[in-house]
Amino acid sequence: MPAPRQAWLTPLVLLLGVIFAAGMGLYSYARIASPPLHPNPDAAPSVQDVGPSPGWADAVKQGEQLVRSELAAQDLPGLSVAVGVDGALVWAEGFGYADVAQRTPVAPKTRFRIGHASKALTSAAVGLLLENGRLNLDDEIQTYVPEFPKKQWPITLRQLMGHVAGIRHYESEADQRPTTHCERASEGLPRFANDPLRFEPETEYRYSIFGWVLVSAAVEAAAGESFFTFMRTQIFDPLGMTGTTVDSSSESIPDRTTFYESGFVGVLRPVSGLDYSCFAGGGAFLSTPSDLVRFGLAMNGASCCSRLRSPSCRRRRGCARAQRRPTASGGCSTPCRSQVSRFVWRTMRAELSLVVPCRS
Repeated sequence: MPAPRQAWLTPLVLLLGVIFAAGMGLYSYARIASPPLHPNPDAAPSVQDVGPSPGWADAVKQGEQLVRSELAAQDLPGLSVAVGVDGALVWAEGFGYADVAQRTPVAPKTRFRIGHASKALTSAAVGLLLENGRLNLDDEIQTYVPEFPKKQWPITLRQLMGHVAGIRHYESEADQRPTTHCERASEGLPRFANDPLRFEPETEYRYSIFGWVLVSAAVEAAAGESFFTFMRTQIFDPLGMTGTTVDSSSESIPDRTTFYESGFVGVLRPVSGLDYSCFAGGGAFLSTPSDLVRFGLAMNGASCCSRLRSPSCRRRRGCARAQRRPTASGGCSTPCRSQVSRFVWRTMRAELSLVVPCRS
């Protein structure tokens, strides 16, 4: 019996050895064929629209060294940085490439997908509609989105925003890599509308981007116009967020970076055809670090509610007479304490970890 076993075992071992050797050879070739994107970090391109003020020059120089070091260490095509202090943008700079093949440098105006950080922006719209009496957190969602089917248990806007409503998250490749374009938030509902809740609301916490698609549909209904139009006219434009817009695979969007994913042994390959517009306020936006800083500064600043035409700000027009020092913008020197800012900061604590967008 040993002889027949040796007869088939020897070729099998040889075959496995050949496969292993071929794999190692292919790996070595791929590593050689894909040299580091930035072999000399100091030589990586960088773009500033406006240089930092003299008071921040030393800090910016240290920041640039840190960014260049990480750009090379992580072998990133490019990244962008913005910093705000005391209500002002003090540093904005792009490093590396927005398009590796074309050697297009990243600039402060380069637009990146901000993914789940979109929810923080959407929360400002929810807060504004709450202050105007057009949304109620504890109404059943069908109050605003009647086309969404009732489930085993009632669900509310508050539960959806807190990821405790039971709405599912990604469960397939198609969920994570959508290609369909949506003009309205409500057009994103069919992907999950007929699915049962994964648990009884408020008995578990489970992250759900689709829950925020439903939140966006409620905003759209309460606003009486497209979710994306409302975000642009009521949030982005008033705050000077000119680089923030909805993603689209079918439109040519100025200053949008090329998107990449890691292929075999880390070799970068461009990704095209994906369209996240149907994620609406859950993840559809393109933006810049400068715009995200403007948003954060506005939410924490004295003029946020006046710029967003918040009713709570109108009720506090007498702030100066109440011995609060007025600002140059005409608002109060104390931070805005409207529903808008409270909702934004609660959401940002959970969602907004993105301060340095990069392409990887």
